[in-house]
Amino acid sequence: MLSRWIAEIADEPLVLEPADRVKEQRTNTWGLSAEAEDRRSSSVFEVVTAFERTADAIRSRVHALGFTGAATFYVWHDVQAGQLRCSTGSVTEAELPFRGAYLPSGDLAAIVAAFLRDPAPGRVGRSDLDEGQGAAEEGAHEARTAPFPVWVRSVGRAAH
Repeated sequence: MLSRWIAEIADEPLVLEPADRVKEQRTNTWGLSAEAEDRRSSSVFEVVTAFERTADAIRSRVHALGFTGAATFYVWHDVQAGQLRCSTGSVTEAELPFRGAYLPSGDLAAIVAAFLRDPAPGRVGRSDLDEGQGAAEEGAHEARTAPFPVWVRSVGRAAH
């Protein structure tokens, strides 16, 4: 089930407008939740493979659009929402629109494994939250205290 949802992201609308990052985020950001049964029946390998194929398909679409700037497809585990999230933006891996610290990573398997083994998705203890964390700024992904891993894949033409 998760693999199918991830594959469908490659066919969703795609906006690359460096002058309107909020529009990019609203159009190009996806959250994937999974029931316990879906988590048990999904393997890290198949979820990673689905994201890699989706990134390749998005790269092909970006090139077909004639977009010549930097573009990045990225995936992270949003612990607070209990979701795997992914997005595409006209940014480099160093410019991802997170308010908090993140670590660009090539290790998608570790991110997916953490999501699949999350015992209480979307339930974060009060001590794990920052004050004011619930008040997200318009157009910015959630803030966190400790840097978190984000799998990044360049899908644009511009060199980083």
